[in-house]
Amino acid sequence: MSAILVTPAEAGAQGFRTRIAWRALLPWLLISGPILVFSVWALFDNTRLFLVTLLNGLTLASLYFIVASGFTLVFGLMRNVNLAHGSLYLLGGYIGFIVAERTGWWILGIAAGFASAALGGLLLQVLILRHMQNQDLRQTMVTIGLSVVVADLLMWIFTAQVHQMEAPAWLQGPIRGIPIINAYSAYRLSLLGMGIAIGVGLWLLLNRTRVGMMIRAGVDDRGMLAAAGVNVNLVFAITFALGAGLAGLGGVIGAVELSMVPGEDTRLLLASLIVVIVGGMGSVVGAALGAVILGLAETYGLAYAPTYSVVFTFVILVLVLAFRPRGLMGRSA
Repeated sequence: MSAILVTPAEAGAQGFRTRIAWRALLPWLLISGPILVFSVWALFDNTRLFLVTLLNGLTLASLYFIVASGFTLVFGLMRNVNLAHGSLYLLGGYIGFIVAERTGWWILGIAAGFASAALGGLLLQVLILRHMQNQDLRQTMVTIGLSVVVADLLMWIFTAQVHQMEAPAWLQGPIRGIPIINAYSAYRLSLLGMGIAIGVGLWLLLNRTRVGMMIRAGVDDRGMLAAAGVNVNLVFAITFALGAGLAGLGGVIGAVELSMVPGEDTRLLLASLIVVIVGGMGSVVGAALGAVILGLAETYGLAYAPTYSVVFTFVILVLVLAFRPRGLMGRSA
């Protein structure tokens, strides 16, 4: 059998590819290794606590994903820095709460929350951000100012009182008859289905429709898309409204489980930023992955190490940024 000769150039290229592969794999190993060891210990130590915490983490992740998926469209895909995204969450939650309370229809509350946040986002994009394209610093400063103004206006209108929406009658009460997780909240479990449905819908929109093709083409080469006869401003305005509407939708859903109170806008904005950074800008799958990581880190931290729970989130963030600056599912330059 003849020997296979490898030139120095080929050997160097192969070594470079190996280093790149290990660099991509290392953050996964650093994150998954300790998680696997902890999971085995926690599962045998207290099975019910481990599984209930797992469900709590996944349902919280679903809420984070619904809000962050809109942020992914606006910030990760369109490259518009909208730090008023949390205010749109709060606006949608309050409007949805009022509509649901006055009409008695939870579905109408969801529709009103989505529509009000979408309208607010549309006005923000058309009147302000459209004139600051590719000016990240100006967008950041303006949207921070707007978020402060909107938060103060909402507190003036709705006061600092805690508002909590009731779940619809068919989702109230616990689930019965399931071993180990018996008596788990039916509403919280329904959040998983909502998150999955929204995630699949967004992925299909961006990857399997003509509108999604125009959105991605406009991000990559806005001038070429305009030269092809597409109204780029209209496409971006619709996309921004959809992203803002998802924040409002998350506000209504969160009003049942987390309640509406001043300060929730900042919390959800920070969560959305972490989800997009960890998952990768512009990736719906990455946003889902980032939301799951954040949700599980928060809930398991609160259940097993409440004093240091906030540390786990930032340890994961530091590890990802150190080895995958573009996020776990982010595209390479």
